[in-house]
Amino acid sequence: MSIIKELEYEVAQKMEEAGYKVENFVFSPSSRPDLGDYQINDAMSLAKIYQENPHIIAEKIVKKLKTDNRFTNINIAGPGFINITLSDEFLIDSMNKSLKDINNNIDRVSGKKIMMDYGGANIAKTLHVGHLRSANIGEAVKRLARLLGHEVISDVHFGDIGRQSGMVISEIKERYPTLPYFDECYSGNYQEVDFNITPEELGEIYPLASTKAKTDESKLEEVVEITKELENGHKGYNALWNKIKEVSIKDITAVYKRINTEFDLLEGESDCYPYIKETMSIMEKSGLLEESEGAKIINVKTETDDSPMPPLVVIKSNDGTLYATRDLATIHSRMKRFSPDEIWYFADNRQSLYFEQVFRASYLTGLVQKETKLEFFGFGTMTGQDGRPFKTRDGGVMTLKDLIKSIKEETLKRINIDMVEEEKREETAEMIAIAALKYADFLPFRTKDYVFDPIKFTDLEGKTGPYLLYSTVRMKSLLEKVEKEGIKEISFHKLKGTNDRLLALTILKMPMVLKKSLEAKSLNEIAEYLYKLTSIYNSFYAENKVLTEEDEKLKSTWTALTKLTFNINSLLLKTLGIKVPEKM
Repeated sequence: MSIIKELEYEVAQKMEEAGYKVENFVFSPSSRPDLGDYQINDAMSLAKIYQENPHIIAEKIVKKLKTDNRFTNINIAGPGFINITLSDEFLIDSMNKSLKDINNNIDRVSGKKIMMDYGGANIAKTLHVGHLRSANIGEAVKRLARLLGHEVISDVHFGDIGRQSGMVISEIKERYPTLPYFDECYSGNYQEVDFNITPEELGEIYPLASTKAKTDESKLEEVVEITKELENGHKGYNALWNKIKEVSIKDITAVYKRINTEFDLLEGESDCYPYIKETMSIMEKSGLLEESEGAKIINVKTETDDSPMPPLVVIKSNDGTLYATRDLATIHSRMKRFSPDEIWYFADNRQSLYFEQVFRASYLTGLVQKETKLEFFGFGTMTGQDGRPFKTRDGGVMTLKDLIKSIKEETLKRINIDMVEEEKREETAEMIAIAALKYADFLPFRTKDYVFDPIKFTDLEGKTGPYLLYSTVRMKSLLEKVEKEGIKEISFHKLKGTNDRLLALTILKMPMVLKKSLEAKSLNEIAEYLYKLTSIYNSFYAENKVLTEEDEKLKSTWTALTKLTFNINSLLLKTLGIKVPEKM
């Protein structure tokens, strides 16, 4: 239990002693800092329950609170708003507890087992800017959920089957028709076939094959047939596709690693195939599968729907599977193998209707019981200055590799060459570039679109990732200098200025920020909090000469304040998937 949560619990007890019971009491940040640090606004709601004047209720509560030396300047404003100020002694004690163990300032939850589905990269395709938000948001929410006590299993859920597989195989067949994969009479070991393909070739093959399929009807028919045969177990096609998957997955995971995103499971749509028969059996037994123009559908519309809710097509008229078939079988697979309490999906906002259909079908047919939560969390789009999806200069879709490269080139211009050794500049520039990309991604609320400005977001000043990194590196540098002086005792003794106190109060708000971020599955609260905390620290740093301060207790306090702020920045940046360089 965090320091403020414990204090809220004890204040609720005092309110009960005054004769008033409040369920789940929480402090409200003061709208008038000149009157207090926090407000208690419950007198008005209690007045309705107990049929008393709210000001009289407030007076009774204040009388109890004034016996507690953790509070000063307790006053009543308006009809019954109680303002309280935390005493310096309480703040000092709280900061020492947090410095000793940051977990004293984190509210843990009774952990659930949660499966997270994010990433969604397609095999044989190059990761592009459209994949960035899913990876960034999903990874950070995963880390946050684990920080607060949940067990999380993450799955990239590759798009490793479907039309793109037929397209790629068709194009390779056209280029290399004599490969054993296309010889129906081949009886050798496919693993010994001398055929190699690079990620760059795959990145060029798919767009070309897609264009051909759109303009040539016979090519499209071939793609459809290859896709069907692949799904039906064609040995040669499957051997070739497995080789392509191996090359593609290695390349994709390397790019994910560059943006500090890792998955517990590297499974794809095809991994559900062993579960499709059982899944369809369960759905058939539910009696909810209907025939419609040769296809099998489930009607998921309810009487309360006030917008269109089309039926979910589960099996195509030619008995082929669809995304829905495979997603339903994947859900069944996850329930059977992991028994999660909740499954969270992160994808583009435009997929919300589809996931609602799948979730309803899962509950209606009994694939998932009501006590298991299936939730979809959509996100907006990263756009260019023109408000359209971020593109290359020639109008093409920008790959993640190229995006990272362009931001890295921008950050290289800003590195202090007197501070960073030449051999570490490339690595440092990439860390800063990733920080710029990620922090810009987290600033807006998850569902909002945002304009990505490479110049603005790589600036060392303002609300940017590089600004946070630079400030955190400077804190670390100060702490290293203090350590060289041989000062062993670092703790809080007294608060001197406005920023000392403001920093302490801001630090105590961290548990609320983490809680709200996880509830919303959005990192904007943490992004804003980091900027606010860092900005207050920088104001404190500018007005105080920590290293030359002669008052030893004040110097110890200021050093402790630096260390605690550094610890929080490091923890939250790590939670966001942002690495801090040694120097910059």
